[in-house]
Amino acid sequence: MRTIHPAHNLTEANVDALYCLRCNRELESGNKSVAVYMFAQTVGIRPRQKSSSQRICFCPQCSVSLAMGPPPEGALNIAAWQMIRDLVSSDPALNQAAWETLRGVEGLLPATGTDDSRGASTGGYFEF
Repeated sequence: MRTIHPAHNLTEANVDALYCLRCNRELESGNKSVAVYMFAQTVGIRPRQKSSSQRICFCPQCSVSLAMGPPPEGALNIAAWQMIRDLVSSDPALNQAAWETLRGVEGLLPATGTDDSRGASTGGYFEF
């Protein structure tokens, strides 16, 4: 099985480090995430041929964000989006994992309506 690495647009076999396809956050082994597996297979053609499988990973935050957003363009993207929506809506565990990770970074951003006692950092920004 090959894993798609978004940052470098590489595929390598049996790589321990996984990255979220959307935000490029590293997903260490055992971390909560959503994996979409894809492969192609011939139908009605003999002998049957099957491609190698590909694994595309998303962190919990990106999974929930994607599921809540509008459908993407393209048939394969819509199929993956619908699978992620099904997972997010079937059990609150994925939402809880996203919330736990978000709470882990609460010290990085000031709460809305509060004074940021750290002061603004120069040159840094968040892109959504």
